[in-house]
Amino acid sequence: MNINKKFFTAIICFFTFVAVFLASNSEFFKRAVFVFAGRDRLVPIYRVQTDEKKIAISFDAAWGSDKTPKLLEILRKYNVKTTFFLVKMWMDKYPDMTKLIAKEGHEIGNHSATHPRMGSISKQRIIEEIRSTHEKIKELTGQECKVFRPPFGDYSNTLIETAKELGYYVIQWDVDSLDWKDLSASAIYSRVIKQVKPGSIVLFHNNGKNTPEAVELILEELKKRGYKIVPVSELLLKGDYYVDRNTGEMRKKQTEPLTE
Repeated sequence: MNINKKFFTAIICFFTFVAVFLASNSEFFKRAVFVFAGRDRLVPIYRVQTDEKKIAISFDAAWGSDKTPKLLEILRKYNVKTTFFLVKMWMDKYPDMTKLIAKEGHEIGNHSATHPRMGSISKQRIIEEIRSTHEKIKELTGQECKVFRPPFGDYSNTLIETAKELGYYVIQWDVDSLDWKDLSASAIYSRVIKQVKPGSIVLFHNNGKNTPEAVELILEELKKRGYKIVPVSELLLKGDYYVDRNTGEMRKKQTEPLTE
């Protein structure tokens, strides 16, 4: 009897430990679910394979607009076109600014309607978030948007599969400026310049406190280094491709990749 009690106690302790471990390691848990469900883990595009000195700079807009005119002025000064990922509720509040961004020749990207964590919502909700924002972008700018950035960088297989069904590429970044933390312009500059390389996608925000000053410094240096800066959709590969599941790099699909 005592042996049975010890055995059951040990079993209970083991499963309690497993439950606590999985609860505190959500990424591990997600991966475990994919493995046991027999599903492959999908990843968004973080960067693009290229031999050219070419990168994309992007700005997420979910709150505020005070810094945007200055950003547009700087981008115009350096003759640079970028991608602004806009949330629908931001466009509802700043329709004229949305139109101005597009008029300046920048690509408008889809950043959801209400800025939720897209990795934990239903497929139907994902469709509503993407479609309503797509329609708003078309209404204000005439652009047929094809690039989507999930708020907080939060995604799931369902999100990536659904976005693809809607004709979208899901875009992340491999260089994070951390401008939303109100870092100094020099600190933002150092972060970006140290990390950027051909094929990079750089993340900024349209209303970061020191973003305009940092962006001007960065553009000056990148131009000196011979980089061409393009909107995200222009950086993406055309034709057959795959996204490396370890690095998030979009690569040309010539043969079956070893990592697939």
